Amino acid sequence: MSIQFAAATDVGRLRPNNEDTVLIDATLGMAVLADGMGGYNAGEVASRLCCETVVQSLRERAARWHNDPHRALLQAIRQANRRVYEEAHTHPALRGMATTVVVAGWRGGQLIVAHVGDSRLYRLRQGLLAQLTRDHTLVQDHVDAGLLPASGARLTGYRNLVTRAIGVAPWVDIDLAEHAVQAGDTYLLCSDGLTDSLTDAEIARILRHTGASDAAARALVAAANAAGGRDNITVALIHCPPRAESGA
Repeated sequence: MSIQFAAATDVGRLRPNNEDTVLIDATLGMAVLADGMGGYNAGEVASRLCCETVVQSLRERAARWHNDPHRALLQAIRQANRRVYEEAHTHPALRGMATTVVVAGWRGGQLIVAHVGDSRLYRLRQGLLAQLTRDHTLVQDHVDAGLLPASGARLTGYRNLVTRAIGVAPWVDIDLAEHAVQAGDTYLLCSDGLTDSLTDAEIARILRHTGASDAAARALVAAANAAGGRDNITVALIHCPPRAESGA
C-alpha cells in the first residue's frame, strides 16, 4: 500500500506570527506537527526545534524506526522535549516556551501515533471522520469527569489550557497508539487553529469533497480563515489510496 502526503500552514487573520511547524519525511513515512507557545517568537522556536529534533532523531535511528517503531518514536519525542526544555532554560528570551506535538508514522500497514497536548489526529474512513487522539487539556479533563458536556467544549473560554506540553519539564508523558490502516483512509494532523474554527462535521465535509491533496490542505486552511482565523492554522494529510487509485 502506497501513501501520499500533503500539508499547509498559515498565520491566520489575527496573530502577528506563525508559531506552528509541520514537517513531512516521505522516506520515513512520517508527518510531524507542532503548535508552539511562549513569549515573542519563542513559540515558533519551540515548535521548530521539536519537529526538527523528532525527524532528525528518527533519521539517525532508521533501523530502530523500522524494527521497533514504538520505542524509536518515544525516544525521539523525549529527545525533542529535552532540547526544548534546555534551550528555554539557557536563553532568557526563550524562557517559558513550549509546544504541543502530534506525530504519525507509517510502518507495515500500521500508523504509529504519538502526541502531547491538543494538536490532533483524525481519520476519515468511508466518509466518516473519527478523532483518534485525546486532547491533553483542562477542558477534556472536565468533559471526561462529567463536569462539562462534550458539545460545549469548543465554547469555553479555557479550551486552550493544555495539561501536557513539550519543553515544560525535563520529562514528558507521551500518549502512543497504533492503528491498522485500510486502503482509502485519510489521516489528518492539525493544530487547534483548525479545530477551534471548524466543527468535525465541517472538516469531514471538506475532506469528502476535496480528497487528500495539497488542494485539500489549502481548502481546510481557507475555511478556518473564513471562519475567523483567530489562530495559526496548520494541517498535514496522509492518504492511503484505494487499490484502483494506486494502480495495484
